Amino acid sequence: MTTLALEIEPTAVKVTLNEDEMMVDLADGRRIIVPLAWYPRLTYATSIERQNWQLLGNGYAIEFPDLDEHIGIKGLLAGCHSGESQKSLIKWLETRKEK
Repeated sequence: MTTLALEIEPTAVKVTLNEDEMMVDLADGRRIIVPLAWYPRLTYATSIERQNWQLLGNGYAIEFPDLDEHIGIKGLLAGCHSGESQKSLIKWLETRKEK
């Protein structure tokens, strides 16, 4: 079995979100579209919170500071969903109710 080695680090240049999907444009011209359901914090976020994102470093990850969510571009390309546990998500949702 061989392992794919990336010669160029995949980086994001633009992020667009709607009610159901996140679209990430990469520096090499590709676009990744994933369901928000992969990232429960984005699912529960308000539209304003979803639009408050920034690229980290040279675009290796997307940060949503209002949601304490960080999504790596390599993970998106690999098809990785959020690794957050149900217990952690419930705790986070409870803190949102307090606000």
